[in-house]
Amino acid sequence: MARRAVYTGSFDPISLGHLNVIERSSRLVDELIVGVGHNIDKQSLFTAQERVDLIKLATRHLANVEVKMFSGLAVRFVRECGSRVIVRGVRSLGDIESEFTMTLANRQLDSDIETVFLMADDQFSHVSSSLIKQIASLAGDEELARFVPSVIIPHLRAKIG
Repeated sequence: MARRAVYTGSFDPISLGHLNVIERSSRLVDELIVGVGHNIDKQSLFTAQERVDLIKLATRHLANVEVKMFSGLAVRFVRECGSRVIVRGVRSLGDIESEFTMTLANRQLDSDIETVFLMADDQFSHVSSSLIKQIASLAGDEELARFVPSVIIPHLRAKIG
């Protein structure tokens, strides 16, 4: 049986921190599914389909990574993918607190689903999609490439201007 994990998030846009977690977790499993969800608490810059396309572009070098869109509960999506493992990236103590709460809720919803946390590499611990949206219109391409995969910069520029 293949070891399959699912990394869920909104990825709006995908950051180098996200990519770091994807690359590292893809080495731990046979198959990694990146689940692009809709976060009702966030105003999206990219549509769900655009986010899927951008993640596919940024992860095309990873043969065992598949990108899918989902709505609803992450644990339900994980089950539909034939997995029992959710991967979550954490950057800070604040992330750990909110991820801990979500993990407890997920355990109540489906006690067979396990959550695995990967700490972001230190050079990405400050990078968030919100920060990227704030600096994108002010930063040059070289500066922006410190936060997002360079292949998505033109798409980010087209959205932000």
